[in-house]
Amino acid sequence: MKFLLPELKYSYDALEPHIDHLTMETHHSKHHQTYVDNLNKALEGHEKFQEMKIEDILKSLDDLPENIKTAVRNNGGGHYNHTLFWDMMSPNGGGKPEGELGKKIDEELGGFDKLKEDFKKAALGQFGSGWAWLVLDNGKLAILSTPNQDNPISQGKIPLLGIDVWEHAYYLKYKNKRADYIDSWWNVVDWNKIEEIYNKAK
Repeated sequence: MKFLLPELKYSYDALEPHIDHLTMETHHSKHHQTYVDNLNKALEGHEKFQEMKIEDILKSLDDLPENIKTAVRNNGGGHYNHTLFWDMMSPNGGGKPEGELGKKIDEELGGFDKLKEDFKKAALGQFGSGWAWLVLDNGKLAILSTPNQDNPISQGKIPLLGIDVWEHAYYLKYKNKRADYIDSWWNVVDWNKIEEIYNKAK
């Protein structure tokens, strides 16, 4: 089974002005497509792994043959991270988490404003390329960052929300102002989707 580039649930210009059309189009149709192509290439001849879901592969990286492990970790991670990323955003996003997740953020992370502050620190503190995440770790919420295309799922954690801080995610619009990109991005976060992921994960 070949991995495929997922279709977006919104148009390339739908997240304007927070994420511009050109960045979305390039990011999805070029960068993400390349991860998918390279993942499929790396898994050629490895039927066992071709039949697995990408999250199951990333949970068991140590089971991969040594000669394809790095390629699958990087490109499989890139495919999975971006599939999550597109789905966590919406033109009708923004606002704040409510319901059970909102309460849990208040109890465990000091509230939504504190979550945003600590999440931004993690995103800005990721040196070079990588991601910042809100995760469920043994039933508790935590904020962390990962380098390159690594995903918390490989560490036994469940990603609830993630932001791509590779330069290709923001440089066309924000240049070197990663902080401005992060601040603006909260306006497209789809909290209904994050709540759905949380409810499944718990």
